[in-house]
Amino acid sequence: MTQLKSVETIRVELEQIEQAFRDLREIKDLFAKRGWFPATSGNLSVRVKVEEGQPALIAVTASGKDKSIHTPEDFLLVDLEGKPAFPTRQRPSAETLIHTAIYQKINDCRAIFHVHTVANNLISELYGDQGEVSFTGHEIIKALNFWEEGAVIQLPIVPNYAHIPALAEAVGEVLDPRVPGVLIRNHGIYAWGDSIFAAKRHLEAFEFLFEYQVKLQLLKK
Repeated sequence: MTQLKSVETIRVELEQIEQAFRDLREIKDLFAKRGWFPATSGNLSVRVKVEEGQPALIAVTASGKDKSIHTPEDFLLVDLEGKPAFPTRQRPSAETLIHTAIYQKINDCRAIFHVHTVANNLISELYGDQGEVSFTGHEIIKALNFWEEGAVIQLPIVPNYAHIPALAEAVGEVLDPRVPGVLIRNHGIYAWGDSIFAAKRHLEAFEFLFEYQVKLQLLKK
């Protein structure tokens, strides 16, 4: 027999969902003002806090939305397979399977942010043939939880497969729990963390490193 949820449980779940949507709206607004979502690109997700034993819920941006404005249909809920958790006319971002691949592989992941910038695209092309880009000697690497002297962080780069399941599989194969990000060649970065704050910090640190490296390459010419 299916056990009915109490009114209190339903109320708490609704509050958690509403909070996830509010969090996504704030991050969406912040990144849009930085120009990180050109031409409706990019996507965001957060894991909704649910009771132990309940199916996972992911709040994710809807497909094809102008992220510089707000509408009542900017977000929806999906399960860990990337399918809408409830009947809806909205479509999840086309790249939701990449988000779910990361959530399934990184146990403590609670938020994932994907943006397209000129700097991260340039870096992905400059180092794409190597399959990774390394950074060392930067103070800001500490924001990525690399604290030791002379630390080196190696960020993987995967090909930009048009077939999203293939792209999600490629991302899943290179995930390193110590490195909270992955670049897709000439596409953009996925960065994540065990909280919204951590995911935002990681993304900002990576974007700083990308911009620094691009400008350094120009100065050397």
